Amino acid sequence: MYHIIVNPASKSGRGTKIWAAIEPVLKEKNIRYELHYSTRAGHIMEIIRDLSTREFSGDEHNILKLIVLGGDGTFNEALQGITDFERTQLGYIPTGSSNDMARDIYDAKDAISVLNRILSCKEPVRMDLGCITLHQIDDELPRTQTEKASPERYFGVSCGIGFDAAVCEEILSSKLKNIMNKLGLGKLTYVGIALKQLFAAKKVACEITFDDKETITLPRFLFVAGMVHQYEGGGFMFCPGADYHDGIMDVCLVGNLPKLMILMALPTAFKGKHYWFKGVDRYSTRKMTVKTASPLWLHTDGEVFAKTNSVTLSCEKEKLQVLM
Repeated sequence: MYHIIVNPASKSGRGTKIWAAIEPVLKEKNIRYELHYSTRAGHIMEIIRDLSTREFSGDEHNILKLIVLGGDGTFNEALQGITDFERTQLGYIPTGSSNDMARDIYDAKDAISVLNRILSCKEPVRMDLGCITLHQIDDELPRTQTEKASPERYFGVSCGIGFDAAVCEEILSSKLKNIMNKLGLGKLTYVGIALKQLFAAKKVACEITFDDKETITLPRFLFVAGMVHQYEGGGFMFCPGADYHDGIMDVCLVGNLPKLMILMALPTAFKGKHYWFKGVDRYSTRKMTVKTASPLWLHTDGEVFAKTNSVTLSCEKEKLQVLM
């Protein structure tokens, strides 16, 4: 049996519409399922933890099969709810604004095709997961958050510190995003807020250590992103060719470029050509510790939950089982 979790708020109500389109397919195929709607932030995590308790309390061989409808943030919240990755299989139907996970793993864009792939999957695909450990948490909270951040958290797509996280933080509370989504122009929201944050951003010094060996120090940097997949931010190909089951985290580091040069580089990132610019660098690592001179926003899969000046990102090889 599948447990289907729908985020009705994803892309201004698109999640509910997509569920209405795929429900007849499940009934036609006589698929056993149980439906769950999320009603608030953190609810998906609670639902999955409750299901885990229920499913794993009986037969020790039980497998929890989940299908989640939502955006990258919904996918991220689902990860936080999984208590046993060896006994949980996760299917994902994208209904969000950016859908960077789906951009990397699906050729088909329509929900029914994705659903059929999930239902016909005999052997889940093993994917890497990123994990962060916060060593320092600033008291300031995102506008969408009311509880103190947990010191550890998983990410499926990417984790960014600095400029890209500041963009996500503003987007999460933006009324403009909902309006643009309804007009089918959601990507322009990211571009507009990115430009605003670019000119407002203050570059700070940072120290980054890779695999507890090599350390680089920058007097000023804009952002650093640890990537499991190729895309983030609604289609920016920050790490072209990133392999989601090689156990390696790809890193995009934007250093002390003039803001005009960054303005020129950003559009090229949609095609993964931004490494042509001096000061935009790529690294590969299994673990990365970032220390900054002042606290900066941090996001996991576009979900901003803390400011920090010290965090470790690591890659856990093939930890997640994905139905696709």
